[in-house]
Amino acid sequence: MKNEFKNIIIKDNFYQSSCFFPMPLTMIGTLTEDGKTSYGSYSLIFPYYIAGKEHYAMVLECRNTSNTAKSLLRTGKCSINFILGNKKCFQQAVNCGFPGDTPEEKMKNFKLTPIDGLRQKENPNEVFPKVLDEAIQVFECTWWKELDNAQDDKVLDDYEGYKFHNFNGITSRFGAHFILIIDKILIKEKYEKSILEKSTRKNYAPIPTNWGYRDSANFWCSEFRKPYSLVIPKKNIDIESLRYAALRLNTKVKFTDDALMVISGAPRAFLKLILKGCAEWAEAKGYLIITEKEMMEMNQERKAKKKKK
Repeated sequence: MKNEFKNIIIKDNFYQSSCFFPMPLTMIGTLTEDGKTSYGSYSLIFPYYIAGKEHYAMVLECRNTSNTAKSLLRTGKCSINFILGNKKCFQQAVNCGFPGDTPEEKMKNFKLTPIDGLRQKENPNEVFPKVLDEAIQVFECTWWKELDNAQDDKVLDDYEGYKFHNFNGITSRFGAHFILIIDKILIKEKYEKSILEKSTRKNYAPIPTNWGYRDSANFWCSEFRKPYSLVIPKKNIDIESLRYAALRLNTKVKFTDDALMVISGAPRAFLKLILKGCAEWAEAKGYLIITEKEMMEMNQERKAKKKKK
């Protein structure tokens, strides 16, 4: 019998009630009113600004009366902890994911290990949410409250009749969105090598996949399996196309063919942006011609800047 597609009703919380939707499994640390760190389990946390903006940022979706929302409205600080895909971490995520528990109830029998993050070490006179030692990676974040004029949002028990924002702060009677500036990304040494040097099946981060509250009784999660990789097909841009794209730039800087061939493997969609960046770098240096030598110089400078960061 043919396995046909069926039209399913789209309901509230469609990502768990009307479909299967893979999400990260994180524990978000925020500060209570007395300055202690409390954790809540979240999967509705995604990249938001990834390039071309003043900051890199994530977006968090949550209930506007949750402990996390209240703490972010008060302090604007949080740590996003991507935990290991083992039973100990998963059980703690389930225990901290029940709506309505107070921070004291969530932390009463907490089994994981909160430690100071990098922001706390760099700013000892302030208080920041702690990070989890069991995490694979952590994003230390600050709420970008000025976006969408959300800086005056207050902690309330009910937001009926409230003036809601479009995408940041209190966005509905029951919901909130928080645009979170990524201040620091902390990664355990083993997985740092996977990113900066070479990823292998052994050093790839074993991050689990959460599927949300699928029913009233169970929290579903997929264990991490060994990753595999496929080679990205190379589609070099021909020299005529590269010359044409370079000529269309509004700049006095000229590119030699050997310089253009350095970026021949770049995706065509990013070609103009790459060429523009090269031309701006050359203008700042006082170069009128970019050869392969200048391309190598520019790449070395950018690598050195990344290492400093």
